[in-house]
Amino acid sequence: MRNELILIVEDDANSRKLLRDALQVTGYATLEALTGEQALGLATEHGPALVLMDIQLPGIDGVEALRRLRADPATQGIPVIAVTASVMNAQQAEFRDAGFDDLEFKPVSVAGLLRKVRVLLDESVASGGSR
Repeated sequence: MRNELILIVEDDANSRKLLRDALQVTGYATLEALTGEQALGLATEHGPALVLMDIQLPGIDGVEALRRLRADPATQGIPVIAVTASVMNAQQAEFRDAGFDDLEFKPVSVAGLLRKVRVLLDESVASGGSR
């Protein structure tokens, strides 16, 4: 573990705590945002190694927040995992087409999420930080 910084974007306090606790006990540093707008500001300011993005957020949703991250040269290469309760195939395809690097379904499998996080971080390092 390299103490990588992960931005958690989740408006539900219980879900946010689960993600934060799982990441921190594994050795990751975390930042938290409750809205898409907050996420954009924190991503620009802190340059996290990865973002966990809820889809249903107050204000702009996770898909729009991702679109804005990808449009900004400072944040376009950050891997982003969608965290969603939407499991329908059409929605999964929509999220992948939007540019999410991976999907994690609620209720979150902590072990599965941690594997996805590690794989994406390792791929990001291997590719020099570009997706």
